[in-house]
Amino acid sequence: MSALSPTAVLRSEWIKVRSIRSSFGSLLAVLVAALAIALAVFPAIGQPEAATGEIDRLFWIYYPMNFVQIAALSFGATAASSEFLNGALRNSLAAVPRRTLLYGAKAAVVGGGALVVGVVAGFVMFFTANAFLGPYAVGIGEPGALRSCFGAGLYLALITLFSMGLTFVTRSAVAVLSIMIPFILIVSFVIGGVSEGAATWLPDRAGQQILFQEPLGTLGAWTGLGVTALWTAAALLAGWWSLRRRDA
Repeated sequence: MSALSPTAVLRSEWIKVRSIRSSFGSLLAVLVAALAIALAVFPAIGQPEAATGEIDRLFWIYYPMNFVQIAALSFGATAASSEFLNGALRNSLAAVPRRTLLYGAKAAVVGGGALVVGVVAGFVMFFTANAFLGPYAVGIGEPGALRSCFGAGLYLALITLFSMGLTFVTRSAVAVLSIMIPFILIVSFVIGGVSEGAATWLPDRAGQQILFQEPLGTLGAWTGLGVTALWTAAALLAGWWSLRRRDA
């Protein structure tokens, strides 16, 4: 039997994502959370919070990101963990014996899907929030605005792949999410309260600099996203090593 082409493997990985309810549902949840949280928050407190002047106006627009990124993490984790349920990985390796090809195709599909949906979610958050900010709205032509919309998608794609890589190491979506969700929602802010300099280099805090009109600290918008990309590359490398070395 001839080896499957990369295109065929990519197609099969996309079919997996679409057919596994937990994975595809988590991907759709990125968009749902972006719209739902924006509609729940900004009509009530959008203008009062912006009026305080204590927060970057552009970053305030992306308040829903606190919840949207959880859906992205879930997408990466469930897409990876599906390979370890009921012997699915053995079937995948029987069809695609080249483990690096299998892993690369999954990363490309998961990352690509998160990027496309993430960019759409970025624009959804931007325009939905601005609809309720009145005089505090940020125009799409203002400095950093367009960058932040696309940057939101890049950030979501990176943390999705970060989650995927860690899940290949632990072979458990539950384990990864039970660590990552409290880390992003609680631990990251605690570390920031103790040492803002150290917190700047964490994957979530660094990557979210792309959402600020005037990035905080020593990292710029793109440098911060680069730091997150390094965290993601390390997680993906660890996941690849685990897949190559461990039995199915």
